[in-house]
Amino acid sequence: MDIGIGIGIGLVVGVIVGYIIMNYLAKTKASARVEEMNAKADHEIKEARLSAQRLVDEAQVKAEKITSKAEFHNEKIKQKKIQEAKDRFARLKTEFEQHKSSHIVEMKDREIEIKTQENELKQKLDKFEDKVKWLDGQKQELEQKETDIKVVRENLDTQLKIVAKKKEDLDMANELRIKELESLAKLSEQEAKDMLLEAVKAKAETDAMAVIKETIEEAKVTANKEAKKIVIQTIQRMCAEYTIENTVSVFNLESDDLKGQIIGREGRNIRALEAATGAEIVVDDTPEAIVISSFDPIRREVCRLALKRLVADGRIHPARIEEVVTKTKRQLDEQIVEIGQRTMIELDIHGLDAYLVKMVGRMRYRSSYGQNLLKHSIETANLCAVMAAEMGLNTKQVKLAKRAGLLHDIGKVAEEESELSHALLGMELCKKYKENPVVCNAVGAHHDEVEMNNIISPLVQACDAISGARPGARREILESYLKRIGELEELALSHDGVQKAYAMQAGRELRVIVESEKVTDQYADDLSFMISQKIQDEMQYPGQIKVTVIREKRAVTFAR
Repeated sequence: MDIGIGIGIGLVVGVIVGYIIMNYLAKTKASARVEEMNAKADHEIKEARLSAQRLVDEAQVKAEKITSKAEFHNEKIKQKKIQEAKDRFARLKTEFEQHKSSHIVEMKDREIEIKTQENELKQKLDKFEDKVKWLDGQKQELEQKETDIKVVRENLDTQLKIVAKKKEDLDMANELRIKELESLAKLSEQEAKDMLLEAVKAKAETDAMAVIKETIEEAKVTANKEAKKIVIQTIQRMCAEYTIENTVSVFNLESDDLKGQIIGREGRNIRALEAATGAEIVVDDTPEAIVISSFDPIRREVCRLALKRLVADGRIHPARIEEVVTKTKRQLDEQIVEIGQRTMIELDIHGLDAYLVKMVGRMRYRSSYGQNLLKHSIETANLCAVMAAEMGLNTKQVKLAKRAGLLHDIGKVAEEESELSHALLGMELCKKYKENPVVCNAVGAHHDEVEMNNIISPLVQACDAISGARPGARREILESYLKRIGELEELALSHDGVQKAYAMQAGRELRVIVESEKVTDQYADDLSFMISQKIQDEMQYPGQIKVTVIREKRAVTFAR
C-alpha cells in the first residue's frame, strides 16, 4: 500500500516539474524567435535604406518614388513578421495549455482508478477472510460428523450381525415348516405357487374386466351428455356440401370430326399432348366425348383446359400444343395461389407462409375417398373453431384450432415424394414454414402417429372424423367395403360361444348371436365389451360401431 502511494506521489511531482520545464522552454523559444525576426527585419531595413541612398544619388525624381516604395514594403514585411511571430506564440501557448489540461485529467483519473482498486482489494480481502473462517467451521463440522458416522457404522455392524443370525434361524424354521406343509398337502412348493398364481390371475382378470366396465360406464354417464351436446351444437351450426371427384374427366366435343384432328397424323398430336401434360387421353367410340384419365387431378385439369383452348383455336400441332400447355400450367398455378388466398380470407386466417397458401390451393384439385380435400379441410377448420368455442377455449386457441383443422391434410398435396405418411409429412411442412408448435402437433397426431400434447390435437382428430364419417361425405370402393364387413363378422365369430354374426347398417352395427348353453347373461355383457375392444384395436373404420350380443333361451318339447 505504501509503495503504491509513493509511486502515485512520484508521478504527480514528475508531471508538475515537467509542466514547469515545458512552460519555461516554450517562453524562451518564443522570445528568441521574436528577437530573431526583429533583427532580420532591421537588417532588411538597413539594406533598403542604403539602396535608396544610392538611387537618390543617381536620380532625384526616381529616388523619392523608390524611397516611399521601400518604406511601404518594409513596413508591410515588418507587420507580417510580427503577426507570424504572434500567431506562432499563441499556437504554442494553446498547445501547451491543452497538454497541461490533458495531463491533469489523466492524473485525476489515475488517482480515482487507484482508489477504486484499493477499495476492491480491501473488499476481496475481507471476503476471503470470511470464507477462510467459514471453511474452518465447515472442516470442524465434517470432522465431528465423521466421528459420529464411525460410531453409527460400528453400531450398524453389530446390529447386522444380530439380524443375520436371526435370519439364519428363521430360514431353518421356514424350511422345516415348508417340509411339514408339503407332506400334509402332498404338493411341492412350486406346484402350490403355480396353483396360487393361476387362481390370483383368474380373479384379477375378472376383477379388472369389471373395473374397466364400471369405469367406462361411469365415463359414459358423466361425459357422454356433454360430448353429445357439443357435437350436436357444432353440427347444427355447420352445413356441408356434397362433392364427389373422379379420377377421370370427360371433355365434350361439338362433333366427332375433331377427334381425328386431336389425334393427328399417326397420333403425333395426342402423343405430344400426353407427354406435355402427363395425363392419358382415351379416344373411343363414345360420341362427341374424349376421356382424360390421371390420378393427379392437376394434370387432368391442365390437359382439359389445354384441349379446350386448342379446340377453340383450331390450330392443333405439337409445337402449338407445348405452347398452350405451358401457358395453361402457368395460369393454373396462379389460379391455385388465388384459391389458397381466397380460402385464407374466407376463414380469416392470417400470417400463413406463401408456400402453405399454395398447398391449400392445390387441395381444390385433390379428393380423398371421393370427398374434395379442400372442402373437407375447410369443413374441418370450421368444425374445430366451433367446437373449440363451445368448449370455452380462448380466442387464440380457437384461431389455432381453425388453423390446424385447415392444415391437417396438407401432407396429401406435397409436391416432393416422401415415404412418410401424410400426417407426418404435413407436420414436417408446418415445422419447416414456422407454424405454431400446437398446430404442428395437431397435424402430426390426427392419426395417432405422434403423441398429443395439447387440447387442440384431439379436437382436430375428432372434427376430421366427423367431416369424413358423415353420410354422403365419402365413397368407399366396393371391394374394400366388403372386405371390412367380412373382417368384422370373422372377428366376432373368433370368440367361443358365438353362433352367428351379422354386420348391419353399412358396417355401423354388429349383431352377434350366441349359444345360450355356452354363454351366460353375465358373460354376454363381457363378450360384447371384448368384441368392441378387439374391433377398436385391430380395425380401422369411420365413426363408431355398435356391438349387440343376443342370447336366446328356447325350451322345446314334443307331445306324443
